[in-house]
Amino acid sequence: MEEYIKIIDAHSHLWLRQEAEVAGKKITPLPDGRSMFMGEEVQMLPPFMIDGTNSAEVFLSNMNYARVSAAVVTQEFIDGLQNDYLLEVGRRYPQRFFVFGMCEFRQPGFLEEGIRLMDAGFRGIKIPAARLLLPEGRVRLDSVEMMTLFARMEERGVILGIELADGDCQVEEMETIISAYPKLKIIIGHFGMVTRPNWLSQIRLARHPNVYVESGGITWLFNDEFYPFPSAVRAIREAADLVGMDKLMWGSDYPRTITAITYKMSYDFLFRSKLLSAEELSAFLSENARKFFGFNQLVSLPYIKNMSE
Repeated sequence: MEEYIKIIDAHSHLWLRQEAEVAGKKITPLPDGRSMFMGEEVQMLPPFMIDGTNSAEVFLSNMNYARVSAAVVTQEFIDGLQNDYLLEVGRRYPQRFFVFGMCEFRQPGFLEEGIRLMDAGFRGIKIPAARLLLPEGRVRLDSVEMMTLFARMEERGVILGIELADGDCQVEEMETIISAYPKLKIIIGHFGMVTRPNWLSQIRLARHPNVYVESGGITWLFNDEFYPFPSAVRAIREAADLVGMDKLMWGSDYPRTITAITYKMSYDFLFRSKLLSAEELSAFLSENARKFFGFNQLVSLPYIKNMSE
């Protein structure tokens, strides 16, 4: 059995009801964990989540079983705005969850919305930037309204979570933001879309002191290879050699990824490789996220033997 680490999941999702529209196409729940996703029926959740609800309590059960001490809950347009529910989750389980708020960035007026979210208690704001390349025109990350929001976030110590379009499409805009607001803490998601061309251009942003990268969705991105995802481990090794393991952290992209694998499998593949040392595993799975997100009292979770053992 792998060495016990108080693991932190830096990328997960929760919702009471998934109801959204992206690029003019609907996302709505169906029975048995399925969703109508932009014109296609998909298995969005594990089939035992039969009512389409992706709750904190079910996630905590998964976390306790997999011995994951805490999780960061992010947001995405495909799930719809979940601000009210996530505020409740953060207040109910402050030692287990760090929650991101999200604005409707696809329309003007999000600055006031972002200020309201910060006033309500959100310590992070998420931008699904890859969804901002709209048919009617691109929403630039370095626009006046965006930059004003980032200034307010820097002043208040609020974290920016962001997922960029493939490759270097938005990297220049990010460099402008980082240069203007060097004390704004930034976490880049989906490991720079690691299986896409020029992914390292996003990883290189973590050479800046205030920028970090998390691996949410990496098992999805390497799904064709499947468990134990040796190419994913090699990519983590390559990124660590480029920017340092202290700038990287693990994320699962729960619950979508556990339609293919179990929640525990979304991290234990790392222990199957010899490319990462014990110290690097501890940093990647726990310590970096603990410092970045400010988890101060991580719970210890006992090992419970499986009935099948």
